[in-house]
Amino acid sequence: MRRRLVVVFILWAPLAGAGPVQERLDALRASHGFPGATVAWANGESLEVRATGWADPDHGVPMTKDSRMLAESIGKSFTAAVALSLQAEGALDLDVPLRRWLGDRPWFARLPNHDTLTLRHLLTHSGGLPDHVHLAAFADFFAATRGDVEPPRPEALIALVLDAEPLFPPGDGWAYSDTGYLLVALAIEEAAGRPWTKVVEQRFLDPLKLASTTPSDRRHLARLAVGIADGAAGLGLPARTLDASGALVWHPGIEGAGGGFVSTADDLARWGRALWSGRAMQTAYLDEMLDGVPTGEPEVTYGLGVSVRAGGPFGEVRGHGGWIPGYVASLRYYPARDTAIAVMINTDVGMLGDDGVFPAIEATLTRAILGDGG
Repeated sequence: MRRRLVVVFILWAPLAGAGPVQERLDALRASHGFPGATVAWANGESLEVRATGWADPDHGVPMTKDSRMLAESIGKSFTAAVALSLQAEGALDLDVPLRRWLGDRPWFARLPNHDTLTLRHLLTHSGGLPDHVHLAAFADFFAATRGDVEPPRPEALIALVLDAEPLFPPGDGWAYSDTGYLLVALAIEEAAGRPWTKVVEQRFLDPLKLASTTPSDRRHLARLAVGIADGAAGLGLPARTLDASGALVWHPGIEGAGGGFVSTADDLARWGRALWSGRAMQTAYLDEMLDGVPTGEPEVTYGLGVSVRAGGPFGEVRGHGGWIPGYVASLRYYPARDTAIAVMINTDVGMLGDDGVFPAIEATLTRAILGDGG
């Protein structure tokens, strides 16, 4: 899911003497009052993790490097990677019409731009699709299904945009759409003959030994930190994301391939470095993944599941961010330093929007890590 922006990039000014990462992380928590956070960074020499605060502030459970949080829209990077890997094998083609895989679905002809949509359009958010997450009907759907044991079917979410006017013809603009990634996952399942999350596990999670990263396909998720949700999100949620039994108070499967995973900061950092340095597959894929479309932000393009900022004090930045009630996260890779940085916080209160503090938190930690390594 996405709130306001896919990913927030900051033109950071270098800061001399940034201080140890743990010290800076603790100071950020004291200053901004968030319950807990983890940060990890991976380069060619080491993997480092720091944690601060509480995984469950009401019960005094500390946040640790093993605490998991929802990875939100960072999960789109897995979906895009699978699509590219299947294309390399000839099972998918990102540039043929989507109807090749989904044209027999009874609802397909009601999809905006259905005649000319391709998987590349959907992966780069250039297909002109509305985003079901930001429709009023989604809030009603969320409330009606919040207590369900099973996740909603992706077709039920796609139905929220059927018969809608397209935002623009495919390839003529950019508009973030979680709906597009639901469609990509259906095409992946058609091509691979199995659930898209199983394909992610087989091709990436297992080979890269990302053991703490699993599909968020159930309400009980082991080692999940309690999130503190912002009531202003308009979804009618209580402040705590977990109930007394430890289950999420809504089904996280509602994200589908718009997110879809729970993880740790260190797993994400390792994944970001592997993927966006070109090391995640044996076939060449990185140039195609990074070949993006303009987003309307200066110097920012969006490729296949990745935002790319052309420059800054640490050079080019590749990454993705995410939001879901109670959690925010970001994953960035700095190719000039061959370093990936993941930040996860278990609240969205005051984090995003025009006055949100998450960009400043992320920038401070990045300076600490890339400036002197902490």
